[in-house]
Amino acid sequence: MRRALIYLSLIWLGTTAPVQAQTGGRPWVMIDVTKQTLSILQGVHIEKTFRNISVGRNGYTLDHQEGDGKTPLGVFHVAWINPNSRFHLFFGLDYPTRPYAEAALTHNLIDYATYTAINQAIYQGKLPPQDTPLGGNIGIHGIGHGSRRLHETANWTEGCIALTNEQIDQLAQWISLGTKVVIY
Repeated sequence: MRRALIYLSLIWLGTTAPVQAQTGGRPWVMIDVTKQTLSILQGVHIEKTFRNISVGRNGYTLDHQEGDGKTPLGVFHVAWINPNSRFHLFFGLDYPTRPYAEAALTHNLIDYATYTAINQAIYQGKLPPQDTPLGGNIGIHGIGHGSRRLHETANWTEGCIALTNEQIDQLAQWISLGTKVVIY
């Protein structure tokens, strides 16, 4: 049953090729924003699940914009790692992606120059601009010196996914640059 739900989730996100082929046999991350869980998978086998994660203070969305306090949904990859973050450890994602840029251009949220800059960075294998109207600096991080009590009782991030410092340290053994992250 669990495997069927994973496949249905991936199909819903437009990811229909076999999971093992898409991840190159590497571990990948699946984040369920409604259940507030983050799971590490190897193919379709769940290796570990972290519960009681926090997402954006204003929920989640398919049309994230700078400052909206919402976690963007979609398929991303770890693009950078900051081991000295104020959030203890930060795994930055390659947001905004092409689908976000295309939707934003269609809805006049960004101009053509911004759209081109995002796509050019992606084509060159670089981090997309992080200072557009779509926002940036979206990632998975710890709580740093923040309130564990707040973390346990409320969604508090500006759009990121947050775990406790202990959880993010455990997650680090599975994550490297390029790790696939599905947020749904």
